Amino acid sequence: MIHDDAPAERPDTTGIDGVDAVIDAVAMLGGLPLADQVAVFEQAHAELRRTLDDPRPA
Repeated sequence: MIHDDAPAERPDTTGIDGVDAVIDAVAMLGGLPLADQVAVFEQAHAELRRTLDDPRPA
């Protein structure tokens, strides 16, 4: 497994604020301890679920 503390290269934005915020948060995971990464993924899942449940434009 490759471990790099540098953030991953960010892909283009989606134009959906909630989804873009999730992408940014996940891209920054490399520098966090594994235990802290779990909370980020749980938060990302919740935000993506909210976006799917209420697909209003950003």
